This record gives sequence, structure tokens and C-alpha cells, in this order.
Amino acid sequence: MQLTFLKSKLHRATLTAADPDYEGSISIDRALCREANLSEFEQVDVYDITNGARFTTYVIYGEPGQIQVNGAAAQLVNVGDLVIVAAYVRLQPREVRFHKVRIVLLAPGNKVTSAHLAEVQPA
Repeated sequence: MQLTFLKSKLHRATLTAADPDYEGSISIDRALCREANLSEFEQVDVYDITNGARFTTYVIYGEPGQIQVNGAAAQLVNVGDLVIVAAYVRLQPREVRFHKVRIVLLAPGNKVTSAHLAEVQPA
């Protein structure tokens, strides 16, 4: 059996662009990806805080400060929306107690205000 847990997230990122003509994905500043432990082509869920839209896509590295939704999902968001970008990991039950979640909090301009590891608390 495997359990799915949050691996990492960028919290309150500001969308800088949306391009419906791009082939799909979310472009994220490479430094922010490094901070949140997100790899290029890794699957992520995007939760739009501003309008409630939710979708799954994958990461591609973008320019500094960039958070850009591409492809069909660009129809679900607007530039300036606040979003959460979340990645998940599947763990064996014995691995759960060792798992730590990487949480990166962002301010306007997609500047990191804090980054920390959170431990999974047993039920």
C-alpha cells in the first residue's frame, strides 16, 4: 500500500502571465523551483486562491519571478491571481514518519518570505 502526501508547495504565488497558445504546463522561476524542491516536468496541482479553479499540470523552468500558466489551463486563470502550486509524493506507511514537507511562502513579486520543512504528525 502507498499513501499520498504533500511533498512541497509554493504558497500565494502571483501569476505573471497566461498563454493559452503554449503546449501546456506551468512555467516557474527556476530559483523558486529549487527552493520548493520542484523538478522540471514534475506533476503539480495548481489551486487558484482568487477564483477557486483547480487543475493538474507539470512544471517547466521559467524566467526569474515568472509564474505562467500555459495551454488550456490558461483559460482558468487571470494575470495577478494568487495560486498555490503543490507537488505530492507516494510513500510506504513505514516512510511516513520520516517525511518532511517543503513549504515556501511568497510575497508580491513572487519573493520568498519564508521557507521551512514541516514534519508529518501521526494520526
